[in-house]
Parts: sequence; C-alpha cells; structure tokens
Amino acid sequence: MTEYPWLAQYPEHLDYFAQFEPKPLWVLWDDAVERYPHHPFIDFLGRRFSYSDIDLMIDQAAKGFQDIGVGPGVKVGLFLPNCPQFVVCFYGILKAGGTVVNYSPLYAEPELLHQIEDSHTDIMVTLNLEVLYGKMERLFKESRLRTLVVGTLSEVLPFPKNFLFPVARARDIAKVSNDPAHVSFRQLINNEGDYQAVDTDPSDIAVLQYTGGTTGVPKGAMLSHGAIYTNVLQASGWASEIEHGNERIMAVLPFFHVFALNGVMNLAIRVGGELIIHPRFELEPVLKDMAKKKPTFMSGVPTMFAAINGAPHLAKYDLSSLKFCLSGGAPMPGEIKSRFEKLASCKLVEGYGLTECSAVATVNPFEGLQKEGSIGLPVPGTRIVIVDKDDPSKVKGLGETGEICIEGPQLMSGYFGKEEATAEVLIDGRLLTGDVGYVDEDGFTFIIDRKKDMILAGGFNVFPRHIEEAIYQHPAVEEVIVIGIPHDYRGEAPKAFVKLKDAQENLTAENLSEFLRDRLGKHELPAEMEFRAELPKTLVGKLSKKELVAEEAAKREAVQSGRTGY
Repeated sequence: MTEYPWLAQYPEHLDYFAQFEPKPLWVLWDDAVERYPHHPFIDFLGRRFSYSDIDLMIDQAAKGFQDIGVGPGVKVGLFLPNCPQFVVCFYGILKAGGTVVNYSPLYAEPELLHQIEDSHTDIMVTLNLEVLYGKMERLFKESRLRTLVVGTLSEVLPFPKNFLFPVARARDIAKVSNDPAHVSFRQLINNEGDYQAVDTDPSDIAVLQYTGGTTGVPKGAMLSHGAIYTNVLQASGWASEIEHGNERIMAVLPFFHVFALNGVMNLAIRVGGELIIHPRFELEPVLKDMAKKKPTFMSGVPTMFAAINGAPHLAKYDLSSLKFCLSGGAPMPGEIKSRFEKLASCKLVEGYGLTECSAVATVNPFEGLQKEGSIGLPVPGTRIVIVDKDDPSKVKGLGETGEICIEGPQLMSGYFGKEEATAEVLIDGRLLTGDVGYVDEDGFTFIIDRKKDMILAGGFNVFPRHIEEAIYQHPAVEEVIVIGIPHDYRGEAPKAFVKLKDAQENLTAENLSEFLRDRLGKHELPAEMEFRAELPKTLVGKLSKKELVAEEAAKREAVQSGRTGY
C-alpha cells in the first residue's frame, strides 16, 4: 500500500505532516480563557455564561474536588446530561489531578454497577432528577462509591425558569440525602477557587471512556491528556472557514459520548466558540434555537439530520446561519446528506473514529474532491493502514479489502486493567478497529463491513451479546439470538429471536419488553421480537446467526422487489 495516497487530495490549508506537542488537557481551557475571557461560552436554555464565568467555577470545582479527596489516581464519574455542570466538573476534576469517567444516562443499573466497580470510581457527579439520582442512590448502597455530588438544573437556568422548573417538574425531582456523603454542587464550588496546582504529565490518563470494543464486554479506554489534546487540534483545523472567536456550536450530541466530548465541547473551546447546549436532541426546540440563536456549526448522527429533513413546517425555520456540519457514529446515507445540504445551504461531511482513538481519525474534506460512501481522509498526523483480517502483520495494497487500522498520536494508552484485551487491538503502534474496508487510489477510506458483532443504533454501539444475556434472565427463555436489522430512523436496531422453555408459555413480546426495561438501555431494547419453536444451530450445536441474517436480508429484498414471499 502506498504510504500516503491521500496527499494529492489533502485540504490545501492543512499540513498533513504537522507535529503536535502533547500537553495537559486543561491547557486547552486555559488558552481559551486567556484569548477570549469575555466572549460567551455557554448558552444553556437561555442563560449565558462567559469564558471567565465558567473559568471561576472550574477553579472552585477543582478546589472542592480536592477537598473531598480528588487527586492523582482518583476516578470521578460524570452521570450527567448536557449541562454547564458537565463542563465545569470535567475540567475541575482534571485540574484537581483526577481522572474523569463518563457514564451514559441511558445505561441500566447493572451496566452502571459494572462500570463503577471496573473503573474504581469513588465519586459520582449527577443531578437531582429522579431518573439520574434515583439510580445512583441505589447503586451508592451496593457499590464502591463513597461520595455523590448532586447538582440541580435550577442553579444554571435563567430567570424565571430557575424558579418555575422545581414547581413544574416536582414529580421528577428527587429528595437528596442530607449527610456528609452527599455534597451539593453549590457546596462544591463554595470557595475561592484556590486549588493546589497538580503537575500533570501529558501521558497521564485524563478520561476513562467505556466502550464495548470488538467484543461487547465494556472496557475503559484510557485516553491520556496528550491524546485528547492532540486529537482536538487535529480536528479543529479541518474546515478552512472556521473563525476563531466567532463560531456558535449547536451542542445536541451527548457530552458523555467521546464524539461530542471532543468533537463538540472541546472543539468549541479550542476555537473560542459558544456552545448552544441542549440536554438532549428534541427536534422542535433545536430548530427554534437554530432560527433564533444562529449556530454556525453542528455535529450529529445521521438520525438527527434525517429528523431535521423530515420536520413538519421546516420552511418556517431559518437554518442559513449554518456554515458546516459533521456527521459520525453511523454511515451517512447519501440521500440524507444531499437533502440536508439543500435545505440548510451548508456543507455536511461524514467523519469516522472510535473511542480508542479519542474520537476522530478521518473526515471528508469540505472542499475539493468528495466521494459518496467514504469516511474521508485521515486528519493530520494520522495514518490509515489496511491489513489482512486474519494476519495483521500483512499490509494490503490500495483497493484491497482488509481490516482498517489507525496510527496516530490520539490513540488510547490501552484498556484499564485489561492487558490481554489491549494486546488484541494495539499491535505495533496500530489500532485494529474491527471494521473492514479499503483505501482507494485517492486515499479515501471506505468501510464495507464490520468485523465486530455490533449494531449501530442511532450512533450508539449496541452489542447483541449483552442483549442476549439480559433476555436469558427471564425464566421462560431457553434460547435467544439477537441480530441487527435495518431501521428507518435509527439506521439499525436489534431484533431478538426467542425460543421458550415451554412452548405453551404465555409470554408475549410486550411482556418480555417490559421485563427488559430495567436491564437494558433504551437504545438496546429490541425493536422487534420473534418467538420460534427452534433456533438455527451449527453442526456442533452452537446457536447460529447467519441463517437469521440471511432470512431478514431475503425479506427485505423481496419487499423491495415487490414480492413479499410470505
């Protein structure tokens, strides 16, 4: 394979061979505050904070965290939606010398418990919403957690929302325990911000970001300060039109996900931009804010752009402020991309990355040659290598199919406490992605398959094995196979095929779905269930998915050709 086939097509304003000096991640924040102290940094549901406002709160949080025992080696979890407290606590933890562990609010309690114990998380930050605090309070009693830091939305909302919210949402607000193990966010930052500076090495671990990797067993990818800092620099210069100090970024992707953490939150900090933060993606509020607050950039997953394309009365919302958008997390269908670009009159490109590479590895160029279906060109300092699927020591040539590997300074240090799993994916300085594809003669990378047994549902990695284990907990279930099927909105979704122990058992799909609600995240719940008398097996008696995958493919093909066959 030619070593750098993408150079002829590389964006003219970028130096592919640029060298990035790794630094502690909080340097990214300090540089932004120094350059843009009075610029707006956050717009949260109408309340605005400047860089200086948040800087003081970060210093106060750092001091508060140190007062409750945070320092080098201490893991602090963030179990939060998108909100100002996320940014404040993220950088407060890093300045205190600790390591951030991101937790998804979508996770069920068994998944959260595993992550708490596996990561050695001792302190958790959350909000007083029952859907969040309720889970953590129960886990607090059965896990290694020793302190809960609890914030409120009221303390970051504008007037009069800050007074009306607790009344309007009284049912949703939890009663927080009043004892030394429970610290309010107000208590945490009730100080002068005189934290003790910590000597941070760029190789120190900044974030433990959990991912299923190639097996579906959740593992903490150790992302160093230097790896994240470098990746933000690699990605932030991709668009030549970026104006430092003048961008407004629509933040609808969840910050607990590495794509949003670095491709939205930290990217905004790097360019001195303002984050228009939404706790989650809700179509009408997002469109209203686009029309009113004039964002210039948005990162999202394909389902978000599809939702905007199909919005009722879209014509009444002015999207003309958008200059460029980035899609990731799942393949971007060409028709969604072209329709969005026409409606918004802006450029939408697809990027690619993994948790294990701090988020971003490749992006399609905004100018010049573009190829539909490609995940683009490598960001500066990154190399894409295609290797044999069965022997990673054998490098493939241009146009030849194999496993996609990534080389670059943004790679993880390994999986926390899992040396064998690390050795399986980090080989000779390369990250084996588990994705199968090729690099063409112009240096564009294409994915054609996934080596992983994984479903991409709305940008989230969903692992059939995890769903199967949850279904097996039902006493009436004898066997189960979960596969991915196409889904109009989410791209892919799980489908479960179930064999019952007793064929006469009166178990319905509705009953089983209800059983799974507390055991799986919402994104993991099967979109379809099918009960069968027998499930396919291999010659040695192992459950076999390939027949079911072929069946579903045949059904789709028949429907598309006008012949159902059933």
